[in-house]
Amino acid sequence: MALVDVALQTREDRLPQEIRRFLRESDRRIEEFTEEARRHPIPAFVPSDFTAAYGALAAIEEFSLSAGSLFCEWGSGFGVVTCLAAWMEFESYGIEIEPELVSEAEALARDFDLTAEFVAGNFVPPGSDTPAVPPREVAWLATEGADAYGRCGLSCADFHVIYAYPRPVGGDNLGELF
Repeated sequence: MALVDVALQTREDRLPQEIRRFLRESDRRIEEFTEEARRHPIPAFVPSDFTAAYGALAAIEEFSLSAGSLFCEWGSGFGVVTCLAAWMEFESYGIEIEPELVSEAEALARDFDLTAEFVAGNFVPPGSDTPAVPPREVAWLATEGADAYGRCGLSCADFHVIYAYPRPVGGDNLGELF
């Protein structure tokens, strides 16, 4: 599987109206959740740049960069990017270690009548080597947790597009990856 660099020029004012409405509602829910979560924070929950993610998905679609329609978001949080992929007719799966976030993602997809599956579990495939960074420093790379792929009935290698948003480490924001 080859990685492809895609130049993005998506601007918020060029988003389709229904996508803008969806992103506004997603942002509202995330803001409400993070206000409540200050009492019980979820480690490593950092929302992605959803406008940029939409632009990347649109480029993948426009230039036929995917060999198929299976999409997976690692660490899907509220499932916004998974929902955007479903909107673009990908068969979309979101994997999230925090069950509370899975519930929020399922509600968002349901409220917008989007077909996406969210699984509580680990996106690190079973049998993977222990990450080079200790899990206590980068919680989302822990190898513990349920096998999310088994719960989906798929393997990591089955997906045609995998979206991951690398969280800031040491104050650096590393950006988007596909």
